[in-house]
Amino acid sequence: MSGRQGERELGRFRYYKVCQSKAKTKMFKLFITALFFLTLPTISDGQVRIRLFSSNDPSYAVFSVSAGGYDINTYSGQTIILKAGDLAIITEYNGRLAIKAMNSAAFECDSVIFSGSTGNDLFTLRVNGKNPSRQQYSGDLQCIPDLETILLINICEIEPYIASVVKAEGGSGKNIEYFKAQAIIARTYMYKYFNKHTVDRYNLCDETHCQVFNGIIDDSLIIRASFETKGLVAVGQDSSLIISAFHSNCGGETSPSELVWLTSQPYLKRVNDPWCRSSRNASWTKSISFESWKSYLSKIGFQGDSSDSLIFNFSPGSRVNDYRAGSFTYPMRQIRTDLNLRSAFFKISVEGDSVIIHGKGYGHGVGLCQEGAMVMAAKGYTFNQIIGFYYTGVRIADIKDAVINK
Repeated sequence: MSGRQGERELGRFRYYKVCQSKAKTKMFKLFITALFFLTLPTISDGQVRIRLFSSNDPSYAVFSVSAGGYDINTYSGQTIILKAGDLAIITEYNGRLAIKAMNSAAFECDSVIFSGSTGNDLFTLRVNGKNPSRQQYSGDLQCIPDLETILLINICEIEPYIASVVKAEGGSGKNIEYFKAQAIIARTYMYKYFNKHTVDRYNLCDETHCQVFNGIIDDSLIIRASFETKGLVAVGQDSSLIISAFHSNCGGETSPSELVWLTSQPYLKRVNDPWCRSSRNASWTKSISFESWKSYLSKIGFQGDSSDSLIFNFSPGSRVNDYRAGSFTYPMRQIRTDLNLRSAFFKISVEGDSVIIHGKGYGHGVGLCQEGAMVMAAKGYTFNQIIGFYYTGVRIADIKDAVINK
């Protein structure tokens, strides 16, 4: 079926009247709900459940087989076979799902799974008429109706998932040791927060709320980095999985976690970083008018004497929690948010009718500095050394030997 034919089929399907009986007992619904929880992958399964299009809230989706084959399995026992090039339309319908596959009658169900049948199965999704890039996914797809939307859950193998996260989150590094470090960070996060969305019937979402996931990738270097570090995670001195924070550029000095999240971690300490200081995001400036700066400070509570402009100059020697103007203080991280700055690591100088914010770095500054790690990898440092540099007292371990806090 061509894309245009698929659109026509979708148009017809929107008006399709599902004729199956809706008589479902309360006990059956409870059984289905319990079954979802019983079938959630555990850490030892080697699979992870990722909600796709988690920020879109789709009411319908078009599933297309791009390689291999898929079986459509419903909990009623019905099976429909799809081969490469075939598609199916999934629509939320009165709190249930209505499914229309090629050469098959439409049917209604409480949940459906598209199961790969060859072991080398790929599919694409398009939702609500939007046309994002036709990103491919591997593994299976489960669809569940939920409050007038459809939960689209990709059940996939862990290492291809990690490689995709590294591609999305890892930046433009070219050295395999850098990608290995990023793979370990991504894998550590996944295992630490594996049950983050269990109550929602999946493990993680595909947005920055968890980790960005855009389906399978074809970058051979990143794929190799993921599989060569398979099962490896970063743990603290008590063998617990660490909070594997990272950012783009620290500006020459990473931030202790308590300056950002108010909680101290023994491995997220201030680190002087010489590696990133010549990188693209090492420094920045922002200029605003003196009157705008005074107006902003007034709005956030400054009540001091503003006739002397020198009171607004602020030049800390390193990362600090608060900006100071006389006796007035205000969190640097909040100023960053309010003024949409690249980081909360900056100094301020009044120059004539302007206030110049001289900043360093990009991001929150906690944990691994990506641009610094890229330079370290290019200079021959290994992923072990890179992670050890940015996370104080951390070691690399197999997930089987790590302590996973519940």
